[in-house]
This record gives sequence, structure tokens and C-alpha cells, in this order.
Amino acid sequence: MKTLDNDKLSYFCAQMAMILKSGISSIEGLYMLKNDPESSENEKALYDSILKGLEGGDYLAPSMEKTGAFPPYVVKMAQIGEETGTLDNVMDSLSRHYAREEEIRQAIKQAVTYPAIMAGMILVVILLLLIEVMPVFRQVFRQLGAEMTGIAGFLYNVGTALRQYAVVFIAATIIIVFFMLFCTHTEKGKQMGTAFLYKFPFFKHLQNDISTSRFAGGVALALKSGFSADFGLEMVTGIIEDRGFSEKISKCRQSLADGERFDDALRDSGILSGVQARMMTIGIRTGESDAVMERISEMSQKRAETSMNNVLATIEPALVVILSVVIGVILLSVMFPLLGVVSSI
Repeated sequence: MKTLDNDKLSYFCAQMAMILKSGISSIEGLYMLKNDPESSENEKALYDSILKGLEGGDYLAPSMEKTGAFPPYVVKMAQIGEETGTLDNVMDSLSRHYAREEEIRQAIKQAVTYPAIMAGMILVVILLLLIEVMPVFRQVFRQLGAEMTGIAGFLYNVGTALRQYAVVFIAATIIIVFFMLFCTHTEKGKQMGTAFLYKFPFFKHLQNDISTSRFAGGVALALKSGFSADFGLEMVTGIIEDRGFSEKISKCRQSLADGERFDDALRDSGILSGVQARMMTIGIRTGESDAVMERISEMSQKRAETSMNNVLATIEPALVVILSVVIGVILLSVMFPLLGVVSSI
């Protein structure tokens, strides 16, 4: 069975948390969800698969694991929740965690998709002008007894080259598309893409904010469920894709093993700094470290979203200006010489 996306994970965990907090058993609750008219066929199949495990004598966590629809992080947290009698709270925290993950994913998707669509539209317009429109103007010039020269002639030659070597350009485009898919859908590709983007300060800060949000949210979930800080660090490693941030977590765990306080370990490893580090120190002193971690997660998420929104607000007018300038240059490079030829007749 396909792994559930963030939305469906959040929905499932929220439903289970509500059921368990109402004093209804997991089996009864899953039967209720299965028989709900609003449940899709895929959801009913998932509930049925979990029920088979429960009716066979398994606990909820191994029953969820056997479906293959839940990531290891959810299964492990559910297992610990069952062992400690805090499954309802764990499910509630998991629901909020994956709702936050979906918000981050949507923000990233928006930041990447919109500029890509705009850039694609600009490229299509330019290609149409070079390949289809420029030959028409050349024919007009020839009918008037003149030839296209200067910028207009250069652009016409570019369009001619694009037509003659269309197969080569199409092949290059396909290679680029496959390379982009490789960089976004494979582990090695993601590492290569991240290493390249890290050369730009904006992307480095953005990825750090996203990783901090995921880290703090995961640790807050563990602390709120009554687990130790070291256990939270161990669990959260599986949801951090940034290798550099993962190394910081390893350094933090080593500092904890050497006897450092949690807030000092977070600061020395570079995970938290400035206001966030001071907030964590106060949280530990007041016994509110889980709430502080959740607050840090929200702050980091909002900072990442603000950065992406600011970039989008800059890119949109910039792309429009680029499109206007390019089209203007192409048309003016033809119209001025054409007017000169017509006026000399």
C-alpha cells in the first residue's frame, strides 16, 4: 500500500486521537471510520487492513506497520504511545506535526511552481517569436527589397538554428527534465541539488529554517509525550533530509552523552542560536521545554514562509519585466529597420 501523504496522515492521527480520548477502543473506532459513508474506498481498505492486524492479536503500531502506509516515525511513536498509555496524546501531537509538515510542503511547492510556470511561458513566447514571427518579417523585408541586419538578423539566425537543430534542442530539454526529476526524486539527486543550492545564502538560510521547524516540531512531540530529550533527538533524525542539519543533531546527542544540559547542547551544536537558544534555556528552567520547542517550530516555519513569499513577490514582477523587455527588443529590432525601409520607398 502506498505511503500516506501528510494530509492523510494528519487526518488519520486526528481521528484516532479523538476516538481514543472519547474512551472508544482502537478496534471500535476503526470500524466506525470504515463504515463512515464519507470514507473513500482507499481509506476503507486501509482501515480494514489495520483491523485485520488488531483482530489477529497485534497492537495498533504493528498493525499500522504491516499496511506499509505509515512512515517509520509514526509507527515508532504509536508503539511508544501504546507502551506508555499516552497513545491519544501521541496521535494528537502527530496530527499537528503532519499538518505543519503539509504547510511547509505547500509553501515550498508554491515557491518553486509559480516561477517555473512563468519562466516556461516566457520561454514559449520567445521561441514562437524567433521561430514563427521572425521568418514572416524577413519575408516582408525581402518583398521590400531589403535584408534583415543587425539585431534583427541575429535573432532570425537564432530562430533558423532552432528550427534546423530542433531535435538536438528537444533532446537537451528532455535531458534537463530528467536531471531535474533525478534531483527531486532520488536521494543522491537531492544531495547534489542541496549542495548546489547551498552555494546561495538565501537557500541555505531557507533550508535551515525548514529543518529547524521540523526538528523542533519532532522534539516537541517527543517531550510532550513524556520522552527524554535524547530520545526526541533520535526520533527526529529520520524526518530531517538536510545532511548538514543531521550532523548537528549527532553533535548535540554526543554533547548530551557527555553530560551537557539540553539547551547548551543545542546551542553548541549550532541547532539553536540567539533568541531561540535563550527561549529554550528559559523553557528548561520553567519545565516548559516542549511548549518552547513547539513555539520555535512555528517561528521557524513562519520565517521560512515569509522568506519564500518575499522571493515570490520579487520574482513575479521581475519575470514580467523580463518578458516585456525581451519581446520589446525583438519587435523593435524589426520595426525600426522596417519603418526605415518603408520611408525610403
